[in-house]
Amino acid sequence: MRRGYIQVYTGNGKGKTTAALGLALRAAGAGLKVFIVQFIKKRRCSEHKMLERFEDLITIRQYGRGFLLKRKANRSDIREAQSGLGEVREAIASKNFDVVILDEANVAVNCNLISVDDLLELMAAKPENIEIIITGRYADQKVIRMADLVTEMKEIKHYRKKGVKARAGIEY
Repeated sequence: MRRGYIQVYTGNGKGKTTAALGLALRAAGAGLKVFIVQFIKKRRCSEHKMLERFEDLITIRQYGRGFLLKRKANRSDIREAQSGLGEVREAIASKNFDVVILDEANVAVNCNLISVDDLLELMAAKPENIEIIITGRYADQKVIRMADLVTEMKEIKHYRKKGVKARAGIEY
């Protein structure tokens, strides 16, 4: 039996979701089954079109009403995130998946959509053979301590500061 670990991709730099999706493709290439829950996000992006080609190995679900940069989270946002967390628990309990990705879960915790205790409980209950990936800025120190691998993406320079808008196939 393969041992799974807990990985966290955090920081203010670009590439956290991209790294997780790259790992999902690598896992699928090895015949592993992957379950991805995207918290907060609601936009169908280019990666969804690609991942649908691997629907026998990769399942992706979105539980969000959009980014919370310019607005405060409301009950509907919380309800969506809680539904996503519930589906993650079901996916893990089903033992049908080898890799489970919680995209933007750190942001969901930071915005009080899910509690850090819920995330820690999920991490602690992880079956030995499942790999869990948690992405998003603002990783709680308790999550970082419990993880086996933590990568911080650090922004050094970004073209958005020169007015470059997000581009299809590159940022979404």
